[in-house]
Amino acid sequence: MANDIARNLGHLPGEEAAEAIAGHIGRFWDPRMRTRLHGFVDAGVDGLDPLVVAAVRHLH
Repeated sequence: MANDIARNLGHLPGEEAAEAIAGHIGRFWDPRMRTRLHGFVDAGVDGLDPLVVAAVRHLH
């Protein structure tokens, strides 16, 4: 789902896109979903859009 958000906001310049993705995740995702996403990023799970990884850094 995070990759879908990144695709929808990927037209924005890099850092602005990451901030917009983080904002969306912060506003609309359940805390358990955010925790799980943090875990995926921390574990280096393959397949995450680089913008998603950058967005999660904004959420920490």
